[in-house]
Amino acid sequence: MNRRQMIAALGGATAWPIASRAQQAAMPMVGLLDATSPPHAGIAPLLRGLRETGYVDGRNVAIEYRWAEGKYDRLPALAADLVRQQVNVIAACVTSAPGLAAKAATSTIPIVFQTGGDPVKDGLVTSMNRPGGNVTGVSRLAVAIGPKRLELMRELSPKATVIGLLVNPTNPRSELVVQQIDEAARALGLRLHVSKVSTEGELDSAFASLVRLGVGALLVAQEPSYFRWHEQIIALAARHAIPTTYGQREYPAAGGLMSYDASVADSFRQVGVYVGRILKGEKPADLPVMQPTKFELVLNLKTAKALGLQVPDKLLALADEVIE
Repeated sequence: MNRRQMIAALGGATAWPIASRAQQAAMPMVGLLDATSPPHAGIAPLLRGLRETGYVDGRNVAIEYRWAEGKYDRLPALAADLVRQQVNVIAACVTSAPGLAAKAATSTIPIVFQTGGDPVKDGLVTSMNRPGGNVTGVSRLAVAIGPKRLELMRELSPKATVIGLLVNPTNPRSELVVQQIDEAARALGLRLHVSKVSTEGELDSAFASLVRLGVGALLVAQEPSYFRWHEQIIALAARHAIPTTYGQREYPAAGGLMSYDASVADSFRQVGVYVGRILKGEKPADLPVMQPTKFELVLNLKTAKALGLQVPDKLLALADEVIE
């Protein structure tokens, strides 16, 4: 090897790690803005959706996690931080609040939301089919199916005339939830008692109040922060013998009575798919907001028996999953 070849070889060897670092620096970043706390059951399906589009965390995409831990007032600062990090896409999950915070923080970085609300009414997009701008996502329509959840509870607990509703007053969507359930309760000739709980320490007094008011059945709002305390909520419902319905199958799987909702896991997977498609060059404005096509009714017969409830054959026939 002559001197010129040696210099070229050494130059190539020196340039290789520089090129490698540049390649690593060019790895796209996804910012996850979540209203809840880790660990989160939705992360695995979100990563699965990313893999379906060819992206693997740590290999060819990096994920920056930002958790609000149920404190909605933290979301604007967390969204601004992701914008400063210059992430390529923001996945704003679980409610409309993270999506709205991200939308307020940037009009250029693509945003993929996951919410249980109506994204048009909440101001996330202008249209479900043609979202426009830099925002698209997935809606489980959890708020809209609240009245259906009430109807199912009445089928299961027909003697209940006073219904309780557990909501988090710090959730921007809580007023809409209360309004819809109250209207549905009045239409069914039922009285509604709203119990506002934003911290775990308020649960005991909330259930004590429900008992004093003679609540015969309870709906737990689809509230992200509540799942952190789901074991305590289920235990309190059992201790006070209050038939309770939830918005996630994980509740009856853990001993709760009943749930009715679209699949949370599938909605997170769809978020991952949309994030991957955007990283490949598609625009949020061209991706319609995805909606669930199937809702799941899950019943826990062991819990129903413990509460002295006879599950109607109609509900058993409708159930997608029966836990015995």
